[in-house]
Amino acid sequence: MSRSAVVPRGNPIVARLDELEALVDEAASGNPVFLSIREKNEAVTRLFRLRDRIDGLAIAVVAVSEDVAAEHGARSSADWLAHATRSDYRSAVRSARLGEALVDRWHQLHDALLHGAVTSDQAEAIAAALGALPRDVDPEILDKAEAHLIEEATRHTPRQLRILGRKVLEVVAPETYDDHERRLLEAEEARARRRVFLNFRYNHDGTTDIHGRVPDSIADRLRIYLESFTSPRQRPGDADLDPEPSWDPHADSHMGRERRRPYSERLGEAFCALLERIPAELLPQHGGSSTTMVVTIDYEQLRDGLGAAEISGGGRISAGEARRLACMATIIPAVLGGPSQVLDVGRASRLFTPAQRLAMTLRDQECRAEGCTIPATWCEAHHLERPWAAGGRTDLADGALLCSHHHHRAHDLGYQHQVLPNGQLRFQRLR
Repeated sequence: MSRSAVVPRGNPIVARLDELEALVDEAASGNPVFLSIREKNEAVTRLFRLRDRIDGLAIAVVAVSEDVAAEHGARSSADWLAHATRSDYRSAVRSARLGEALVDRWHQLHDALLHGAVTSDQAEAIAAALGALPRDVDPEILDKAEAHLIEEATRHTPRQLRILGRKVLEVVAPETYDDHERRLLEAEEARARRRVFLNFRYNHDGTTDIHGRVPDSIADRLRIYLESFTSPRQRPGDADLDPEPSWDPHADSHMGRERRRPYSERLGEAFCALLERIPAELLPQHGGSSTTMVVTIDYEQLRDGLGAAEISGGGRISAGEARRLACMATIIPAVLGGPSQVLDVGRASRLFTPAQRLAMTLRDQECRAEGCTIPATWCEAHHLERPWAAGGRTDLADGALLCSHHHHRAHDLGYQHQVLPNGQLRFQRLR
């Protein structure tokens, strides 16, 4: 199909649209299945480059389209764009903001986008980085920073450009970098503190969804705490892939098989374990007493592991779970007898002292369950023969270290366990 190379009269942005659409129609008539490897490579890279160039042209028009929005009674050009193009509103807002930034401030970046030197995602990352620089930075330094990041875009992804953008002044104006970095971090930290929240949504199936936002420094601290409960060989970027062999606190290793679990699940259970290990004496007073969970349960149920217990706040847990928690002394059991008569309110201190715990760590080295190699430092103290709920003594002879998985099994009525001659515990599911 031959077409005239003469540019039509009028603004070429509109005048060439018919021709562009016709060319796209013609290109779309081809079947990509029949492309060679070389042709596929060329087609993909050039088509995406053209797409980004057209994006740059489109957002430039959106940036000056407030009059169109007013003509249609829209609140803003982003509202009009979302409606006119049937696009997501958040995407329309991003396009409008990027267009305004490029047209009003970052002319080098806009030109680079129009000529395919950067992608639209890279342009957004660079514009955000430049927009975060102090308002009192010399315009000449801003021009250097803009040019530097455009050059870096030839070999870096949008995410990497955001990181480089935070330190761009260190390259183009090192004499101002330290002061800028301090102000940037202080503002970022203050902004992060204002945006903190935490929500609980009860699913009424025994689980609760926790959704929140915390400063990066707090999140990093929490991740370090949680990863101390999981494999030290787990790499943060591996997430759900978990390609390396690693210790899994909840793998069924005692049954001779290693069950792979998503790292997110292990972090979730590590979070539970972390909360169970917070000493009540380190927490602030709540309601006139130390911050402690009180579990109310009938004595017979606590002794036999049957029935349910009620926890302070209105929730309910199984008697077996109450017995497991009692081993760790992170709760105060309020034992009832007869018609809800309070027989005893247990001790709020930990049952095993730090010295006893250290002695068990040196003695056991690992989880005492047969075949389990979870390190003793990750384990929980358990009463072997006589449960604490039944008046068991807190001594080394009756104490054993079990990983969280096997500690749950020890209080699970669906399992039985026996102490082997070598001191290990063998678990077996009841049929």
